Amino acid sequence: MKLKQIVILSGLLLAAAAQAEVRASEAWARFTVPGMNSGGVFMQLENSSPADALIGGSSPVAESVEIHEHVMAGGNMRMQAMPQGLPLPANERTELKPGSYHVMLIGLKQPLTAGSRFPLTLKFRHAPEQTVQVEVKSPSDEAGGGHHHHHHHHHTH
Repeated sequence: MKLKQIVILSGLLLAAAAQAEVRASEAWARFTVPGMNSGGVFMQLENSSPADALIGGSSPVAESVEIHEHVMAGGNMRMQAMPQGLPLPANERTELKPGSYHVMLIGLKQPLTAGSRFPLTLKFRHAPEQTVQVEVKSPSDEAGGGHHHHHHHHHTH
């Protein structure tokens, strides 16, 4: 009986290990103004599973979602799509940040207004899809590195 319980338990542990995945956190986007048809999303990705890749996504706020990076080309910084996806090494944290890797929302259906949130579904090569809530930030939120939250809530009773 004891051995059977151990076998069941180790089976559960293996199943849990197989479910290890990529965890997205601190997802945020820059606000956009009317007329802008694309926007960038940034976040932390923690991969607790074997090497994987972020290969795309979808969101109700955009026509399409691509993974982009900034590269230096002839002394100019430019953005380019990563059709092979963003490699996510095993057991490492990868940061998507301005001037580096980011998720690009293409064909925005409406401006991203500061203070709003929207869902973004991330697609990985191996890990299951994951939907995160993206917080839209204004330049003043960004300037503080996200650590200085000045909330001016005026409640009228």
